[in-house]
Amino acid sequence: MTTSKTAENVRDVIRYLQKFKNALLVIYLDDKTISSPLFSSHIRDIAMLHQAGLKVVLIPGARRRIDEVLDNAKIKWTYNENMRVTTPDAMPLIKMAAFDVSNTVMTSLAANNITAVIGNWVRARGKGVLNGFDYGTAGEIDKLETDAICTVLNDGFIPIFPCIGWNAAGHPYNISSMLLAKQVAMNLKADKLFFMMFNEEIKAQNYAIPEGLALSETGNIPAMDLEEVDRFLDANPSISGEIRNLMKASQEACRAGVTRVHILNGNKDGVLPCEIFSGLGSGTMIYTGGYGKVRPMVQTDIPSVLSIMRPFMDAGKLLPRTEAQLSADLADYIVFELDGGVHACAALHFYQDGQAEIAAVAVDENYAHMGIGPKLMDNLIEQATQADSTSIFIMTTQTADWFEQLGFVEDTIDSLPEERQKLWTPQRNSKVYRLKR
Repeated sequence: MTTSKTAENVRDVIRYLQKFKNALLVIYLDDKTISSPLFSSHIRDIAMLHQAGLKVVLIPGARRRIDEVLDNAKIKWTYNENMRVTTPDAMPLIKMAAFDVSNTVMTSLAANNITAVIGNWVRARGKGVLNGFDYGTAGEIDKLETDAICTVLNDGFIPIFPCIGWNAAGHPYNISSMLLAKQVAMNLKADKLFFMMFNEEIKAQNYAIPEGLALSETGNIPAMDLEEVDRFLDANPSISGEIRNLMKASQEACRAGVTRVHILNGNKDGVLPCEIFSGLGSGTMIYTGGYGKVRPMVQTDIPSVLSIMRPFMDAGKLLPRTEAQLSADLADYIVFELDGGVHACAALHFYQDGQAEIAAVAVDENYAHMGIGPKLMDNLIEQATQADSTSIFIMTTQTADWFEQLGFVEDTIDSLPEERQKLWTPQRNSKVYRLKR
């Protein structure tokens, strides 16, 4: 990795630390992640996030541990609508197993000098009988003791939620950890909700990817808005019930005010800090808005834009440009901003004869798979059209194929505005491509 790229990664971390200072993170750890060799590494990362000033709430899954305890006691159970259904004699063992897992998490945090608190902050009610089916000990969340949870957070502790809730009479119920994480995030108005699922990734090799959704270099969907989640689910009708429920829970959390929900693979080391402190992250983010946007360039963007352009200028794909030139043409440029960081740029120059030139299109190579380039082009084409430009052209030496895919066709140098022809040199020998209308 070059020094420049390393520096940009460090800047990303600093920017996100500033952005998420005092932010509240709700993290669901599925039981497979907790029992994996990487669990201690994830706990170390969570401890570092807490020490960096972020507030953390943990909801550990306990399905496998509950299975184990009930199997040893030879107690039968079934699942209905992804909820465990047992008779009342199983509840003491379920409660024991749930608290056992929470204690494992608390002990691991203590080994990293972090104090956590396991609490009974969940008020629940029995799911009861629906359509003639008795859900037995399965419960639903009735209320969360939000004030008590906030007190724990403000005192500098990490709250841990077992998958158990109690009614007003003290009767316990088994509740879904995944739904509990969603509800906690909604009630606490969390900045981020994380679902860490062992070996689960929203990747092209595992799922059908709807048209228009960008993929990262590793083949996963880095981000989806709520409408794109619906399209993804429609394209994958046979998706497992657990993942479908996870997607729906993510949508519901976002609609209730949780800024962003992230689905992470618990079988990847460092997945949590990588997701928080980089624009592309390492999993799939579900969001309502404000993730990435095209906007006019401002003076303070110029160092970032030059950094993006530099590899393309060095390769001869872009003409050399200086800070002074960018400053003089500031009004011509747009950038793509992601969480406060600039990762792409392009310019639109107008000529006296009515023609418009799209120039300086450059996208950070780490973000090249997100479809940012076409978004910039669409924006500038729309600007040129609204300005009643007679024609739109580009000049290129090495990227003709890409522009042809966007509807540009080759033209002659003689077709350029007179002032643009004077800048053309046979040494560079740029080709002209014009938008076909």
